[in-house]
This record gives sequence, C-alpha cells and structure tokens, in this order.
Amino acid sequence: MVSFGEPEGYDGLARPRPLGGRPRPQAVAAAVCLVLGVGLLTGAVTGSWLAGDSGDDGARSAYTEAGDLWHSVPVDQLFPPTLLGKGAGPGGADRTWTRVAVAPDGDCAGAFDRLLAKALDPVGCSRLLRATYTDATQSYVTTVGLLFTKADTAAMTALADRFEKQGLGRREDLMPLPYAAKDTVAAGFGAPQRASWTVSVLTDAPVVVYAVSGWADGRTVDEPEPAEEAVESGAASAPAQAGLGHEAKGLADRVERALRKNIGTPTEHPS
Repeated sequence: MVSFGEPEGYDGLARPRPLGGRPRPQAVAAAVCLVLGVGLLTGAVTGSWLAGDSGDDGARSAYTEAGDLWHSVPVDQLFPPTLLGKGAGPGGADRTWTRVAVAPDGDCAGAFDRLLAKALDPVGCSRLLRATYTDATQSYVTTVGLLFTKADTAAMTALADRFEKQGLGRREDLMPLPYAAKDTVAAGFGAPQRASWTVSVLTDAPVVVYAVSGWADGRTVDEPEPAEEAVESGAASAPAQAGLGHEAKGLADRVERALRKNIGTPTEHPS
C-alpha cells in the first residue's frame, strides 16, 4: 500500500517541513493580535451603546435641566426683585424695573387668549410662571412669563420656525395676557390695557418667554404694537413713543438671561 505524505515546505532555516504543520510563531502572534484588536474594538463599541454615550449628551442634559428649573430654582432667581436695563430704554436710556407681583405657578388653563393657546398647544404646558414689574416712575407695568413646555428640541424648533415664518409673534390676536395683582400699581392691568408685547420660543430649552406691557394708569389701548416694531427708529405709535416696546423687550430679554444663568447657556438674543 502506498501512502502519500503531506507536501513539504521550508522553514526559516531552509529545512523542509510539512505545509500542513504548525504555523510559524510570527503567524501565531499576528493572529492573536488581530483577535485581541477586534475584541477591544467590539468591546468599546458595545460599551458605548450600553452607556448611551454620544456627542450631544451635554446638550441633552442642559435641555432637560432647563425644563426642571420651575421647581428647582427660587423665584427670585428667575424673576429677580429688581432688574437693571442699562441702555434698554428709548435712545439707549437706562431702565430699572421693580417686581410688584408674582403669580402662583400653575398650568396654562385660562392663562392665554384662545388663539394663542391654540398656537402653543403643540408643545404642551408643563408649568407657567409669571411676574409683573413696574418702571422706576411707576408709569408702566409689564408682565413677563415663562412657559415651561413638554416638548423636545424638534418640537420647539418647529414652533420657533412657525412663529418666525408666519409672523405669529407680531399678530395682535396672539398677544399674551397680563397678570394684574390687587393692591399694586398693576391692579388695573387687564386685556384692554395691553400696549406692546413680545414672544420668544427658545430652541435650546423647553421654554417660551414672553412679555406684555401697558400704562399703569389703566388706560385702554386701541392700537397695540409688537415690541419688535415699537422699538424701531421712527416708530410713531403711542406705545412706541411712550417706550412701551422697550419695556416689554427689555424685561423679556433680562428674564431670559436670568433663566440662562441657571443652565449655563449663552443668551440667544443679546441686547
């Protein structure tokens, strides 16, 4: 019986060896390194998935943190008792505002006119905080609101785009309602007294910031004007001439800054 041996090759010293024999040490080492490398890479990727690690974790946590501020931050930090508005008045005049009332926090039931409530409905209402301020001369009153929504970043961005593209923040029928408190200079500040307003939908926090201003003497206003138009040079309406657009915009900007100080994010609309 004839048997055939395995074909031979040659080792590193040119000695014959079977080709099907044990691999060289270098090959073994290379194979081990390959296996270890693949294992480390796979382990790292798997660990990343299990930990939920991603580049936007910081943004997500800041967004979530902002949504919790209504119950984790004292009211004096969100609505400071006194706010300074350097250069915030007409012609760059300085302003000082004093808080005269803080509304009990609650949901949004009855807090907005029907059309504005409908426009804000897609982002939901987690909590609504409001405060009313007056200027140093007690000639004007302004309510500032922080609507904490239930929305994610995509929904807030969609709402902000809609407000921008459709000009919803400038529509008179979408004005926010004021908060009038008894036994204060703002006692007569109702819907007919609204003179100027602003609404800002944030996209890096689940919050809508708004402000609405009027005269402290309770006079009614036939033609209110959005703050963005009332602060423009040459604006001739009664709210613009009185500086009520500056009151609404200046206070909204500074309450937004106070909000951002508690989440460590930069101001979107510096002024």
